[in-house]
Amino acid sequence: MTANTAPAKAGRREWLGLAVLALPTFVMAIDLFVLMLALPNLSSDLGATGIEQLWAMDIYGFLLAGFLVTMGTVGDRIGRRKLLMIGCASFAVASLLCAYAWSPEVLIGARALLGIAGATLGPSTLSLIGTLFQDPKQQGTAFGIWGSVFTLGAVFGPVLGGAMLTQWWWGSVFLLGVPFMVATLILGPKFLPEFKNGQPGKPDLASVALSLVALLSVIYGIKTLARDGWDLGAAIIAVVGIIAGVVFLRRQKTISDPLLDLSLFKNKTIGTSLSGQLSYSMIGGGLMLLMMLYFQLVQGMSTLEAGLAMVPGMLGGTVGFAVAPKLANRFKPATVIAIGLLGAAATLAVLTQVSATGGTTFLIVGFAVIAFCGAPMAGLGTTLVVTSAPPEKMGSAGSLAQMANEFGGTLGLAVLGTLGSAIYGAQIAGNLPAGLSAETAAVAEDSLAGATVAAANLSPELASALLVPAREAFTSGVQVVAAVGAVLLAVMAAVVATRLKHVQPFGAAQPPAEPAAETDADAPVVAEEAA
Repeated sequence: MTANTAPAKAGRREWLGLAVLALPTFVMAIDLFVLMLALPNLSSDLGATGIEQLWAMDIYGFLLAGFLVTMGTVGDRIGRRKLLMIGCASFAVASLLCAYAWSPEVLIGARALLGIAGATLGPSTLSLIGTLFQDPKQQGTAFGIWGSVFTLGAVFGPVLGGAMLTQWWWGSVFLLGVPFMVATLILGPKFLPEFKNGQPGKPDLASVALSLVALLSVIYGIKTLARDGWDLGAAIIAVVGIIAGVVFLRRQKTISDPLLDLSLFKNKTIGTSLSGQLSYSMIGGGLMLLMMLYFQLVQGMSTLEAGLAMVPGMLGGTVGFAVAPKLANRFKPATVIAIGLLGAAATLAVLTQVSATGGTTFLIVGFAVIAFCGAPMAGLGTTLVVTSAPPEKMGSAGSLAQMANEFGGTLGLAVLGTLGSAIYGAQIAGNLPAGLSAETAAVAEDSLAGATVAAANLSPELASALLVPAREAFTSGVQVVAAVGAVLLAVMAAVVATRLKHVQPFGAAQPPAEPAAETDADAPVVAEEAA
């Protein structure tokens, strides 16, 4: 295609292909949250200890994030549709193993396989969207639909899973995804084209190992420190991960066929979009954690009520994903994203005024506005990352976009969760009522959850004297996190507005693409029509 030739418009077949890609995307979102519903039954039905329950919960996310970079590159090498088919088949088998697991060890192993299979879905679906849709307007709409489907999976997955748990055994929640995966296996070869790099080079197993050690160690270390507080072992593991990451990056600069093409980061559009996605998902992850705790421990909601309180925010994000591409057809993406981030920052600034006595509606509405305003960063950012990469590198770019969101969320849970805990500890220390034993005071100073448990064993008067300042201290932590988020997103809005101003509206003619991969820019690519 010459510079003066308009990109081909997608037809009915391409939109049906997008519908096929929506199936595994929906399931991927469901399985991030669905086990939370079944955890209470794991102990009684499988005899799972608390540690085993945590491993069953965390191993999926650990391995999904750990294998993202590897799977993005594998898709570019062997073919993106082929990788998707392998991933869907593996995901279905692993889901069945989870559903009918006969011991905690089998469940943990099946969840591990589920995470590895899940790591194939994001990079392959995102890169195939870039292959299916060449017209910038249609690309923006398609990526927006992808983001909306993912958000809907996060909203309705727990609802569907909860309904299944009222009728069937705990493992039934894992069967939700099996029909979707089977449908993808049947329809994928018919509606999805194959695409792979014509000169893939040799896989570097050392880079694969280093990337896994780096990502798994850092994520495990961060999550453990955030959940359990200071732990020397977890800190050492995180440091080992950082060292492995440095060695991995240096290796990518010296080998002829790198697992991760670092030249992608030299592309201003890709680098800026990934930074924005990381920042927004970090704020979102930290805020969601504190909101869930606020609803349950400050306002006394049940787990179900707290979950339902998050639904308006998820729906706000869904609407934002749908609206953002339409706005980006008329206005520069930098303008749409920056205004959205400023709107989210302004809302966070308002949330610094939330109180311990009447903040429920405040937070529900505020979170919905933040999700709506932040959706352009997540949705358009993904579009810009994937479409700014050379065709033969779209799988790698898609894995980077998903990893920015995954790692940002984990970082938010750790950093902002720790900040909220620090504010709580500092404020509650001087406001405990007299009459508490040293042991009770220590538990109350550790967390609001601890104070709530301790209050259950106190007299009504002493329990109230403890819970009132404890809830106010926790709310102060929410206020500080909201303030930090407001500043970070405002800064990111300025960065996006400055560094992405060269990107034209999707409906306008785009300037020549920035170089992103000098080492194999002339490598041929192989694209095949769906059979």
